[in-house]
Amino acid sequence: MEVKIGVQFATRELVLESSQSPDDVAKAVADALKADLGVLTLEDEKGRRVLVPADKLAYVEIAEAETRRVGFGAI
Repeated sequence: MEVKIGVQFATRELVLESSQSPDDVAKAVADALKADLGVLTLEDEKGRRVLVPADKLAYVEIAEAETRRVGFGAI
């Protein structure tokens, strides 16, 4: 699943592929926003962690991974 994170005052967004479910990511975002000094912590498919202070989040986009089409097909 692809997760895009917009950070305030940053020109580029963070993009990561996560093996977590969309519900788990949404819960992690909600929990980080509820906490006083919350930090959004997500893990990508390779086991790396991404930490973003919740007060700097601009947006979080959660999208299912698209399967790539290969070859030619009739439209």
